[in-house]
Amino acid sequence: MQKSNPVIYFEIPVNDLKRAVKFYKNVFNFQFEEEIIDEYEMALFPFYDNEMGISGALAKGDVYKPTTDGVIIYFRTNDIDEALRNVISQKGEIIYPVTKNEKYKFLVAEFLDSEGNRIALQQFL
Repeated sequence: MQKSNPVIYFEIPVNDLKRAVKFYKNVFNFQFEEEIIDEYEMALFPFYDNEMGISGALAKGDVYKPTTDGVIIYFRTNDIDEALRNVISQKGEIIYPVTKNEKYKFLVAEFLDSEGNRIALQQFL
């Protein structure tokens, strides 16, 4: 049996793909590759074969509904304060302020993106 991390991909629902791409590009400086997959509009987050972690896409279509309920995606950042400033500058909203986890030595925060999704940030100390 091959051992690997169980999660390999995610999709963040969006109503307006161009607005969402602009938001994530300006918050995190991500570059996206846009394409149609199974008749749905997708903007693929960066993916590097030989690096740790997973990747995913912003996804637009009738089955994709932005929400604050359900699964929360955590994005790693080296500067949580800068990321949150970028969120605010892009008209996002901070919904859980920066909080330090002493036991595991990281900072977390949550925000609403341009589409109304609840998204989290994590910075290792």
